[in-house]
Formats: sequence, structure tokens, C-alpha cells
Amino acid sequence: MRAVLQRVRRAAVCVDGNTVGAIGKGTVIFLGVKNGDTEVDAKYLAEKSCALRIFEDRNGKMNLSLADVGGSVLVISQFTLYGDARKGNRPSFVDAAPSEIAEPLYDEYTKHCRRILGDEKVDVGVFRAMMEVELINDGPVTIILESKG
Repeated sequence: MRAVLQRVRRAAVCVDGNTVGAIGKGTVIFLGVKNGDTEVDAKYLAEKSCALRIFEDRNGKMNLSLADVGGSVLVISQFTLYGDARKGNRPSFVDAAPSEIAEPLYDEYTKHCRRILGDEKVDVGVFRAMMEVELINDGPVTIILESKG
């Protein structure tokens, strides 16, 4: 499982012109699921994502987590994180888990985020939908995380 986290001032996701998720200060998390990922990967990555200290303290050092700053997360499914473009110019997505495997693990990931941060601090996109994501990156700060599996 792979997550690309972007620290944001605010973010929103729209489907068919309708806003389906929005947050203020926090993290946008683009989440990809690969073949072989499990619920253990989802739990590990959710815990790591929520505990990551990427927010500045009084001294300007990245030393605070989402919980420390009262931040929110917006989780967006993104199978293209497992695009392999090493050969040719058209990415291959054979490592990305099929939707019937990926969606339950995406749901498991968001469930763990809600358990850690609270329901009101977690918003999501729409799995398998064409989404427009708008965000104001704060820093910019962008971190890539991988599950152990």
C-alpha cells in the first residue's frame, strides 16, 4: 500500500461538479493499493499517516502530528500510484490491486483514520470515480509512505 501525503491549508474533491469531501488544515492522502496488500497494511499505513509529524511547532520545526494541530485528512483513492513506466511511454498498472480487492482495503484504511482522529476529521473522495481534487499545499510538504507488505 502506498500513500502520498500533502500537507494542506485546505482541500476539496468534486465528482460531477459536486463537492463530495472538503477539509481545512490537514493532509490530503492519495492512497494506492497493490496486489498482495492486506488489512494489516491498511492499519499500519493509517496509523503512520495520522502520527506523522509534518506540522510545525512554535520553533518552526516539523514536530507535530495531525492530532496535535487538530488537523483533518481527505483520503483519495488513486490506483495510478502503482503505474510502472519503466518500459515504453504508457504506464502499466499490473501491480495495482483490482477494485474488488482495493476498495475494501481503502475502506479499512479510512476506518482506521476515523478511529484515530475521529469521524469529523476524515473526509473521502468516491472510489473509482473521476474526481477533481483542489488543494492549497502548505510548504509545500509532500511525503511518500509505503506499508511494510
